[in-house]
Amino acid sequence: MTLSEEAESRLADIVSLQPTKNSELQERWGLDGGSEVHQYLESELKEYYYRDENSLIRATPEAAELVGIDTDEDIVRVPPLQSDIIDVLAGPDGEPQSVVSVLHDLEDAGIETDVDAVRSGLRSLEDKGIVAVIKKTVPTFRLAVERDDIEVETLEEPAHA
Repeated sequence: MTLSEEAESRLADIVSLQPTKNSELQERWGLDGGSEVHQYLESELKEYYYRDENSLIRATPEAAELVGIDTDEDIVRVPPLQSDIIDVLAGPDGEPQSVVSVLHDLEDAGIETDVDAVRSGLRSLEDKGIVAVIKKTVPTFRLAVERDDIEVETLEEPAHA
């Protein structure tokens, strides 16, 4: 099956961001809703993706080969905000941070964002196994792995952003 340039680009996003969610792809692709993402996946990329046991979107090995992206598990490919979160978030032995604390650390680093984006970024990093949630009165977060043990590759912002 030959993919259009747009479909191949979107497939590369899935390979890079996996595991990912409809909402993350919706934002990256500039679509109006999760159902629009689902419709696109089913109509254009059905044979190149699947949902894992947690309903997260993952690419097939054929998809990674098709778009030429190494799926080495030591490399974490994330959007810029998630990369910034990794930079400021407490390490595995540090005091866990609330979403608001992470937001303030990002602001102190000169990064403009909002609490919803930080919460979403933390949850995506949790899905990737990079961030651990420590339950307290409110969820708090810290890195699940040593910062030096991961190679972070920051993805470019999509053209529509």
